[in-house]
Amino acid sequence: MTSADETRTGAHRAAAGRARVAILISGRGSNMAALIEAAADPTFPAEIALVLSNRPDAAGLLRAAAAGIPTEVVDHKPFGKDREAFDRAMDAVLRDHGIEIVCLAGFMRLLTPWFVGAWEGRMINVHPALLPSFKGLDTHARALAAGVRLHGATVHLVVPEMDSGPIIVQGAVPVGDDDTEASLAARVLAVEHRIYPLALRWLAEGRITVAAGRCRIAGAAAPEGAMIAPSV
Repeated sequence: MTSADETRTGAHRAAAGRARVAILISGRGSNMAALIEAAADPTFPAEIALVLSNRPDAAGLLRAAAAGIPTEVVDHKPFGKDREAFDRAMDAVLRDHGIEIVCLAGFMRLLTPWFVGAWEGRMINVHPALLPSFKGLDTHARALAAGVRLHGATVHLVVPEMDSGPIIVQGAVPVGDDDTEASLAARVLAVEHRIYPLALRWLAEGRITVAAGRCRIAGAAAPEGAMIAPSV
């Protein structure tokens, strides 16, 4: 049970069945591929039931189709500046496919409060930085410019404010003196591919609760020790 100030997230599923997940993309869908690979295991508690893009030419649509996953396109251009009308069109497609959880994977559209509210507690995103640091774009270049010694990735629940939702899981990598934006991005992407399926698993299993703006994961414990960078 949860207390009055706690909210349980996820699909609220019974023991039978796997949670039906939609992945929203705008491009190649690198994290989409990681989620598809994880869900290919029949013991994984979620199935990728739909890949939806706002761009008809998104390369990830071909990758999803090759994996036998249904795809849909809701092109944002005909909606002009009416963002909510676009979001409502997406929502209708998601509900037509019986979707229970939404994963953002390089979806380059700001979602309206209406859409976020409709999927509250059931929509997650991966961000290439250790939030709350480096919200927004160009995270790797900004991390290098700031001289941080640790960088990484975050999976969080989506709220109306960009890159601000309760944090589910983070993974860190050390930043080397000889790192470039490309080399750092590659290592962080590998972390994203590890932590995003993990967060989806916990969400589909109903193990996440939110209390006072913080995620709690049933059965999880913080690892002992510390990552220290640089080492000499």
